[in-house]
Amino acid sequence: MIAFLLWCILLVICWPLAILALFIYPLVWLILLPFKILGFAVGAVLDLVWMIVTLPFRIFRLMRA
Repeated sequence: MIAFLLWCILLVICWPLAILALFIYPLVWLILLPFKILGFAVGAVLDLVWMIVTLPFRIFRLMRA
């Protein structure tokens, strides 16, 4: 919502720049998409490693209860 309001202000102040931003934003999003996917994959791998490392402690806690 804030981004839209900032864009509206930019449209009032300098409309050619606002129109240019409309065309550039999807291109920037497409360029950054692989990095978002990579970040998701790295986060998932780190969560998996954390679960594997803490598995013995969780099993011991369940057996003790």
